[in-house]
Amino acid sequence: MAKILLVEDDLQLAKNLSAFLTSEGCTVVHADGQTSGLKAFEQGSFDCVLLDLSLGDGSGFTVCSAIKQISEVPVIFLTAAADEACTVAGFEVGADDYISKPFRPRELIARMKNAMRRHNNAPSVISCGDVTIDPARGIALKNGNDLFLSALEYRLLLVFFSNKGQLLTRDRLAEELWSVSGEYVSDNTINVYMKRLREKIEDDPQHPSIIVTVRGMGYKAVEK
Repeated sequence: MAKILLVEDDLQLAKNLSAFLTSEGCTVVHADGQTSGLKAFEQGSFDCVLLDLSLGDGSGFTVCSAIKQISEVPVIFLTAAADEACTVAGFEVGADDYISKPFRPRELIARMKNAMRRHNNAPSVISCGDVTIDPARGIALKNGNDLFLSALEYRLLLVFFSNKGQLLTRDRLAEELWSVSGEYVSDNTINVYMKRLREKIEDDPQHPSIIVTVRGMGYKAVEK
């Protein structure tokens, strides 16, 4: 049985969603704002956090950032803000998924299960060449030195290292990283983060040897 922290200041929505999640076998703790949400998280142990972006006494971004500093528990934003800038900002502070209101309850359950499965199945350490990811600590290292990746860069690298030797198309990256449909992710967004990631992990970003381009098809992390 999953224990869910729901941080939502729309009390009617929170009531309905809590009832639905309870009917699906979840235990739900509801908090109606930033302060109460952080306090509830500090006092409990949760399998997933559902988090509204706009809160009466603060921001979901603040709550997510604070949670991710101390835990790798999956955080899913539930918000009416559907523009790409908000989506990217959410993932920059560590969000695992982003669902726009109104949403289908069954889709939410599927996304929650997917996020929790990725979290629970995360391997201890993954390496490729001189770059290593430690999912338990949420960091990536090159020759033992912290790469200080942003949340999106880290997520992108984790997808590649978890699928070494496999071709990953742009559509696959969008689905794996941000949204089941990929509707919030543009090609330009992927280009920008691929460039930033390569600048940090490659000895020669202009001639990458860790994550290579398969022309006209996508990318793949080489097996080393």
